[in-house]
Amino acid sequence: MTNPNIRLVRAAAWLVLPFAVSIVYAQADKHPSTQPEIRYQAGGSPLATEDMHQNVNPKAPPMTKAEFDKGRQVYFERCAGCHGVLRKGATGKPLTPDITMAKGTEYLKVFIKYGSPAGMPNWGTAGDLNDAEVDLMARYVQQEPPTPPEWGMADMKKTWKVIVPTAQRPTKKMNKYNIDNIFSTTLRDTGEVALIDGDTKKIINIVKTGYAVHISRTSASGRYLYVIGRDAKINLIDLWMAKPDNVAEVRIGLEARSVETSKYKGYEDKYAIAGSYWPPQYTIMKGDTLEPLRIMATRGMTVDTQDYHPEPRVAAIVASHFKPEFVVNVKETGKVLMVNYKDINNLTVTEIGAARFLHDGGFNSTKRFFLVAANQSNKIAVVDTKINKLAALIDVGNIPHPGRGANFVDPKFGPVWATGHLGDDSIAVIGTDPADAAVHYQGHPKHAWKVVRSLKGQGGGNLFIKTHPKSKNLWVDTPLNPDPKIAQSVAVFDINNLDKPAVVLPIGDWANLGEGAKRIVQPEYNKAGNEVWFAVWSAKNQESALVVVDDKTRKLKAVIKDPRLITPTGHFNVYNTQHDIY
Repeated sequence: MTNPNIRLVRAAAWLVLPFAVSIVYAQADKHPSTQPEIRYQAGGSPLATEDMHQNVNPKAPPMTKAEFDKGRQVYFERCAGCHGVLRKGATGKPLTPDITMAKGTEYLKVFIKYGSPAGMPNWGTAGDLNDAEVDLMARYVQQEPPTPPEWGMADMKKTWKVIVPTAQRPTKKMNKYNIDNIFSTTLRDTGEVALIDGDTKKIINIVKTGYAVHISRTSASGRYLYVIGRDAKINLIDLWMAKPDNVAEVRIGLEARSVETSKYKGYEDKYAIAGSYWPPQYTIMKGDTLEPLRIMATRGMTVDTQDYHPEPRVAAIVASHFKPEFVVNVKETGKVLMVNYKDINNLTVTEIGAARFLHDGGFNSTKRFFLVAANQSNKIAVVDTKINKLAALIDVGNIPHPGRGANFVDPKFGPVWATGHLGDDSIAVIGTDPADAAVHYQGHPKHAWKVVRSLKGQGGGNLFIKTHPKSKNLWVDTPLNPDPKIAQSVAVFDINNLDKPAVVLPIGDWANLGEGAKRIVQPEYNKAGNEVWFAVWSAKNQESALVVVDDKTRKLKAVIKDPRLITPTGHFNVYNTQHDIY
C-alpha cells in the first residue's frame, strides 16, 4: 500500500519487478514509507484469481458473492503485500474480523479513504479507489479472510507434463550456439523468456513459460535451464536441442519465486527444488523431468519471538558446493534450512536461525559462505555452508536487496561482497575473508563480516548490483527510484578507486526508445566478463530493449531491439548462473 504523501501510479502493476514483488513482513504497526518500498511491495498476486473458501460471518456487514469476489480481487492486487494473505498482519496491521468489526464500517471507510499519519495509504483521496470501492473494501475486511487452497502432490501431478521424454532428447549438443554465453531474459507480461545468443546478439527462441518469470537457473552440467514464474509454474528448457525449447513443466503451488538444481559432485542435474509463497512449502523434483518427489512444509515458529507463523514463504534457494544440500531461506520465520538430498526418502534438514524476512543473496568468492538479506530486519545473515552454522548477522542499510550481490577484491580491505538497498542510497561493502576459512586470499580476518565501506549510490530503489572477476567496475541499478532520470540510468564505481564517486551512465537514453518508463534493470555480464547487459523496461504497449555496454570503456556496444522483447526484466547468463559468478 502507498504512503499518504506519495501516489502510486494507478493500476501500475507492470512497474513492479517480478523478482522484487514481495509480501514483506515487518513491524505490525509500520507501513512502507518511501516510494521505492511501495513499489517493492505493490502489485497483484496470482492468488487474486484463485477460487477460495469463504467463511460466512453472520455478524459482518452483508455482501453479495459478486461484491465479495470483487473485494477479494482488490485485496490481493493492492493490500496483501502489506497485510498478508491471511490478513494476520505484515508490514501493515492485522485486518482480522475481531479487529475490523470492532471499528465498524464508517470508521474503516474514513481510514481507507484518507489514510493515516502512520502510513496507511489514502486510497480514496489519491484516486485509486472511488467511494463505492472504499465502501466495498470497508465491508470486505470485516468478513472472515478467504483461505487460498492448498496444493499437494495430486495437484502437482495434474500439471506435470513431460513434453519431450528423456529417451527422445539429444545425446549430444545438436546446435552450434555457444551455450555458455546464452542469456535467458524474462519477458514479464507475456509469460515467456527470450533465449538470446550472447555472441551474435540474436534471439534464438521465445519460450512459453509461467507468468512473470522470477529467475532462471542453470543445471550443473550446463545443459538444462530452469525458469519459474510468479504463478509457480516451472519450465525445463533443454539447451542441447537444435532449437532450445521446453521439455517438461510442472506447477508446484499458486505463487512462487525460487528454483534451483543440485550441483554437488555426483548429483549433477539429478534433482531440482522449488519454493513457493503459497502454499508455504518447497518441493524436490527429478532434475530431468520435473516429476515432483517430495513436498516439505515451512509453517512453524519464528526465530526470534518463537511465535507460530501460518504463511512463511520460501525465498531464495541456492545449491551448496560443499555438500549434497540445498540452502532454503524461509522469509517470515527467519530460518535457513540446509536440506540434504542424499536420501530424499529420509530427508535430513538442518535448521539455522538467522533473522526474519530473509529474501535474496549469494555466495562469497569461495562459495563457502552464503550471504542473504534479511531485508526488513536491515541485516545480512552469513551462513557457513561447510559446517552448517550461522557465521554472522551484519547490520546494513534500509532494506538490503543484493540480488546475488557482488564479489570483488577491495584494494584496502581485501575480498568483499556488496549489496545495495531498496530504502536508501547506500551500498554496503562487507569483508568476506575470515582467518579460519580463507581459500583464495589471506591477511584480512579483522575485516571479516564487517561493513568496511558504505558507498553512496544515486538513490534508493536499487535491486541489483554486479561485477565480474575480470572486471574493475561495480554496477548499481535503481529501477524503483521515483525519479525517472535515476531509474533510467546506472551508477558505476571504479573498484580500484572506491573513494571516488560513481559515474552515471544514461542507459535509457542510449536505448533510443520512444515514450515509456525505460527503467534500467539488472546488470548482467557475458561469460567473458567484457560486456554488461541491461534490460530497458517499459510498459507492455511500449517499446523496450536490451543495452550492451563495453565493460572496459563503459561505452555503448549494442542495442538489441525486437517487437518480441516485451517488458524485459531479469536476464541470466547461462555460464555465470551455472557457476555462481557474480
